[in-house]
Amino acid sequence: MMALPSLATLTVGAQTYHYYPLTALPGLSPERLAQLPFVIRIFLEGVARHVAQGRAEPQDLVHLIAWQPQAEQRPSMPFFPGRVVMQDFTGVPVLNDLAGMRAAVARLGGDPASVNPRVPVDLVIDHSVQVDYYGSPDAFRLNAEKEFERNRERYEFLHWCQRAFKNLRIVPPASGIVHQVNLEYLARGVLTAEGPAGLPLAYPDTLVGTDSHTTMINGLGVVG
Repeated sequence: MMALPSLATLTVGAQTYHYYPLTALPGLSPERLAQLPFVIRIFLEGVARHVAQGRAEPQDLVHLIAWQPQAEQRPSMPFFPGRVVMQDFTGVPVLNDLAGMRAAVARLGGDPASVNPRVPVDLVIDHSVQVDYYGSPDAFRLNAEKEFERNRERYEFLHWCQRAFKNLRIVPPASGIVHQVNLEYLARGVLTAEGPAGLPLAYPDTLVGTDSHTTMINGLGVVG
């Protein structure tokens, strides 16, 4: 039986973190690790972390360690994104679905508060913003006010969502385009979560987005 990935500690300043070092993975030699592309190493860390937590199969690690770029047949591999970034046109329907799931759970006698995103989610409102005013110092403010006026019902719903759901953050209109906001404000490079023995667990920033240019984040070394 394959041994589970082991934890190591890393101290930065006054804070100590746990992490899963690839150099300690069973069956992965230093030479083989050096051959793997950066993105595959990121996937490998995610799979190792979830194998250790019982959320992925050890065989997934075996397949990924044996990854070959020219192989005709490669087994599918699980991807565990650290976060999700959405824009308003595709993100609001997702929140509608989550609200509907809460209503269904409540009808069945369950706790609706149990329905939450499993990873942090940011929804950036930018696609619905229109340019009604331009060429004046007040254009930015007037366009923002017009957006709230035009989509009042939507913003009331989003305001409820931000208060109701854990792991959800709404980035308001007039903050910027989702790709730019993701690059300049949301990207962390390294994410942290509650870990064993009271220490935070550190792992590479990865994400799934609902927009065509999400992959711009790759320029920061973040897998998107």
